[in-house]
Amino acid sequence: MTEALERPVGPPVSDADPFAPDALEHPEPLHRGLRAAGPVVYLTRYGVHAMARHEEVHAALTDWQRFESGSGVGLANFRHERPWRPPSLLLEADPPRHDAPRRVLRELLAPPALRRLREQWTAAAESLVEDVVCAETEFDAFTELARAFPLRVFPDAVGLGPDGRENLLPYGNMAFNAFGPVNNLVEADAHRVGELSAWVNAQCARKALREDGIGARIWAAADRGDLTHEQAPLVVRSLLTAGVDTTVHGLAAALFAFATHPEQWQRLRERPELARVAFDEAVRWQSPVQTFFRTATTDVRIAGVLVPEGSKILMFLGAANRDPARWHDPDRFDLGRDPSGHVGFGMGLHQCVGQHVARLEAEVLLTSLARRVERIELTGRPRRHLNNTLRSWASLPVRVHTAA
Repeated sequence: MTEALERPVGPPVSDADPFAPDALEHPEPLHRGLRAAGPVVYLTRYGVHAMARHEEVHAALTDWQRFESGSGVGLANFRHERPWRPPSLLLEADPPRHDAPRRVLRELLAPPALRRLREQWTAAAESLVEDVVCAETEFDAFTELARAFPLRVFPDAVGLGPDGRENLLPYGNMAFNAFGPVNNLVEADAHRVGELSAWVNAQCARKALREDGIGARIWAAADRGDLTHEQAPLVVRSLLTAGVDTTVHGLAAALFAFATHPEQWQRLRERPELARVAFDEAVRWQSPVQTFFRTATTDVRIAGVLVPEGSKILMFLGAANRDPARWHDPDRFDLGRDPSGHVGFGMGLHQCVGQHVARLEAEVLLTSLARRVERIELTGRPRRHLNNTLRSWASLPVRVHTAA
């Protein structure tokens, strides 16, 4: 009887397409269905196993030994397919290859190292908010705030020059699309792959970076032997790939949340120290990074389901972040909630090394807005920009009422 109970069983099967336009635009119905189906679901369209519940997603993210990133965090399996670019040393590598790059970036991006940026970024936030809010009461909050602020401060911190920054978001959009199937979203960017890749690669060279930026410090780490000189430009590239898009869309998620939950905006105005909590709750609620893949390094049994070695596993971070088994009233944006434990920044060894940077950017921008703006409201339907991995935005039309 015990042997029968322990015998692996087949997972529920679904023909749902998580990369279809409707699912990318409105993922919640798919997420609910996958969570209800079971801890592991087999997606027949792509021949992958999927997990959408918080317990299993969290466990897999923290178990890099059995759920590797080195075979790619997208649908493509690097064991059998050549990646379109050299794999990321942070996102698409496991120990020991992952260790030195992460150690260097962790030190450069740790909270103590970011304190010197706080004053500078606070001033930049104050200036941007004053320019936007004083100029007009109706504007696109995505373009004027969520996109504008990270593109102003983060490339400066890395040490990029002023020219060509408009390439960062298209490059990131292309990179995150590439984690999904080769669909029309990927094909739409195909004509720019060479151009955008060449521009980003050029920015990662030592000569392209200012001497006082994070990028130059990465090269200095290579000079000390903490990295190889071959690794240094790839680590800079990781910063430029993942350090802008996710913050932009996280800020947009927070602004959308406050425009649709005015009582929470008042809560922030009364208690501005909640700005970081607000950003994490927005990341949980909207999950700018919706999905990532892992690959099973061995036969893995999950809740009685056997996932064979070499299988691709699609983890629904957005679904895990709204799992009612983990969160009370998960579809509600609530500053009274403790959002710690969300998987919007990943978890475990591959948790986003730049998450403190994103939180600082959000904190100073939201705090500045809360001082000047009494109310934020939508003036039209926000538009999504579809991406295979990101929950992205195209526009967020708002009206603000400034404080007296």
